[in-house]
Amino acid sequence: MDSKVTEAENVWKMDPTWTTTVLLVPCVVVLTVGMFYVYTLVLGLLSKSSVRNKVVLVSDALSGLGKECSSVFHKDGARLILCGKSWEKLQKLSGNLVDTSDPSVTFPPKLVLLDFGDMENLPEAMAEILECYGCLDVVILNSSMKVKAPAHTLSLEMDKLLMDNNYFGPVMLAKGVLPSMMSRRSGHLLVVNSIQGKLAVPFRTSYAASKHAVQAFFDCLRAEVEEFGISVSTINVTFISGRASEQQTASSKSFWSFLYTKKPLGVSPHEAASEVAKILSNKKKEVLIAPSLPKVAIYARSFFPNVFFAVMSAGVKDADGKM
Repeated sequence: MDSKVTEAENVWKMDPTWTTTVLLVPCVVVLTVGMFYVYTLVLGLLSKSSVRNKVVLVSDALSGLGKECSSVFHKDGARLILCGKSWEKLQKLSGNLVDTSDPSVTFPPKLVLLDFGDMENLPEAMAEILECYGCLDVVILNSSMKVKAPAHTLSLEMDKLLMDNNYFGPVMLAKGVLPSMMSRRSGHLLVVNSIQGKLAVPFRTSYAASKHAVQAFFDCLRAEVEEFGISVSTINVTFISGRASEQQTASSKSFWSFLYTKKPLGVSPHEAASEVAKILSNKKKEVLIAPSLPKVAIYARSFFPNVFFAVMSAGVKDADGKM
């Protein structure tokens, strides 16, 4: 009888180690959540302070990403220079920004017509850009021209137009603002590039070539200007699409979306703009925004090139068979 009582008492007795663990686990969880909240808050504050009172140029303010960046940076107190191909659309964008912001903490955007496809008038546009504030702190190069077609169907004129928009234009603008940045020993060049600056796929020969070229230029430039306090960052995305926002909204209702999210429709302008803001704060040199499959393809291209080429060729043959 006594032995049974003793066993019952032992069952109800709690091991001190187990008791400590039970008490510590909730504390650790609460502490971790608190630290993550503080970290997120600090990042938000830093992203705002990183552009406040600074001169920020957006090379294509009329694109989805350009509009999103313009809205975010205008509210954060940046001195914006908005560029685009349509004066009417630039005026409309500027009016919307001014109407939806507090004029006591924001600055009216400066507007400049800029078309990388018009190389003859580019020097005049660059001079106008430098006259706006006399200097530039941040240059966001997000202009891009896309073409998808078999290589033999593209004319040399189209190849040149692609290179002007995706390579020569951004390079010429960067070279134009570098002397001012170097003399001030400060500045940030941020290039929004395609994943095809790292990975070439069929039917995008000229487009991929232009993206590889601009990626290589700014990778080289990064090392050249680092001693002058100038940062160079690149963001490689699958592609930016407003439809991605709709997909994210729909998928966010599902619990499984937190575990795994496909991005067949590309990256939303809001997501890309958030990444731009983070990079301006943390000065990260390179960021890749893509689903798992394209990331695996990049590594496969480097470590298993024959396998990668075989898969690409098989994809082309399969596409031809369906036509």
